[in-house]
Amino acid sequence: MRAIKSGWGLFAVLAAVVTLAAALTVRDGTDADALGALIRMTARTSLVLFLLAFTARPAASLWPNGLTRWALRNRRFIGLAFAWSHGLHGIGILALWRLDPAAFTAQVPLITLIFGGLAYLLIAAMAATSFRPTAALIGPRAWRGLHLAGGYYIALVFLNSYAGRAAKDLAYLPLALAVVGALALRLAARLRRRRAGA
Repeated sequence: MRAIKSGWGLFAVLAAVVTLAAALTVRDGTDADALGALIRMTARTSLVLFLLAFTARPAASLWPNGLTRWALRNRRFIGLAFAWSHGLHGIGILALWRLDPAAFTAQVPLITLIFGGLAYLLIAAMAATSFRPTAALIGPRAWRGLHLAGGYYIALVFLNSYAGRAAKDLAYLPLALAVVGALALRLAARLRRRRAGA
């Protein structure tokens, strides 16, 4: 039971749940509506998993308890589950583009593709360096820089995406506020460390 609740067992469960949800979303076909639903669903599962990994350390620092320590211990596996979920999200986007390239290009601005593409490169790099051999290969300083900058960049991409949508549809407002809350949590933990150091 413990193996399922942590480590690779946790990753397997999270990846399986997201994959099953994705399969059920497109079970009746892969037309534009089904692919749009898949893209929205995986964007939300990605956001939840990302925020869990992104806030694990500051939450454990500010509120040390069994749950926050568990999240911190399993941050790597939650982060890899996020990469898996966002990989499925990317597959949905590519499938929608292949279905109707002209309509996709008309609806999705080039700047979105550029910033989104950079986010995918960072996610791939962070996932690839989430293993001891690859982390050792780039060294601790480069590893920390990659994961710190990558985490903040991905958070800002999520914030931009959901804040823009919230301006037109208030259903997206809680998602945007969740990202703002995560950024505020990291800032609060950082300020506390500075005060403790002083």
